[in-house]
Amino acid sequence: MSSVSPPLRLGTRRSVLATTQSGTVATRLTELTGRTVELVGVTTFGDVTRADLTQLGGTGVFVSALRDKLIEGTIDFAVHSLKDLPTTPDPRVVIAAIPPREDPRDALVSVAKLADMPPGARIGTGSPRRMAQLRMLRPDLDYVPIRGNADTRIGKVTSGELDGVVLAAAGLGRLGREAEISQIFEVTEMLPAPGQGALAVECRADRADLVDLLGVLDDAPTRAAVTAERAVLGALEAGCAAPVGAYSAWRGHDLILTAAVVAVDGGRAVRKSAAGGSSAPMDLGRDLAAEMIAEGAGTLIGEQAH
Repeated sequence: MSSVSPPLRLGTRRSVLATTQSGTVATRLTELTGRTVELVGVTTFGDVTRADLTQLGGTGVFVSALRDKLIEGTIDFAVHSLKDLPTTPDPRVVIAAIPPREDPRDALVSVAKLADMPPGARIGTGSPRRMAQLRMLRPDLDYVPIRGNADTRIGKVTSGELDGVVLAAAGLGRLGREAEISQIFEVTEMLPAPGQGALAVECRADRADLVDLLGVLDDAPTRAAVTAERAVLGALEAGCAAPVGAYSAWRGHDLILTAAVVAVDGGRAVRKSAAGGSSAPMDLGRDLAAEMIAEGAGTLIGEQAH
């Protein structure tokens, strides 16, 4: 009898970006372990609905179908954009690995930088977080909610329907479309979504063999950083559709965490920073969120919900 292990089935959303991300993870896993991996396309609710993310509550719309396939055993593991994962743990699954993070920043696809746009220029984004922070930078522009994959969004610029769109720099990089970026926003200008630029490799919690195997992909500094960011989001009880930005970076042995909640109109914001060690990133995020709530962050999130 052959002792060759069957291919591992990797569940992925069907978009070009998702399959590219998943393919990268599959290749790396094969390089490190010798196990072959096959991609299994899964259509999620977030892929087919045309509703605005704010109406959907945001979190989980790209995730639940993949998790269902995991629980059924139709797939062995799944790759998600970490920023799409709900912060509330699901005891049936575990994030076995968070690979090294790519560029966490947001990028403008246009022929000009934001500062050079004429008043009234139309900028598209599907993210309330981006929209609120853009309004802080340029309140005189017209911000348009959009849906669709990267191709669809960029197409609105090339067709002249919009003057620019804002997307994640990491996604554009993974698609090989960096040349279309006119500006990358520094985190001091626009805080990214918690976990932006990072991937989550998830499997069933009862598959100890897989948890161990997939662990070779894990990057401890990235995991600590995004854990702190997501702890802010969880403590604020805000979904991924809320105008919350957070970014954590290493400075020597210290983890520097910055987070902000921005009013939808860009008129007000609560922005705070804190530093902590690598041992308790969850506490760092929760403590910072508590300080933000004390300064009125919860009120700003409540206004977004209504």
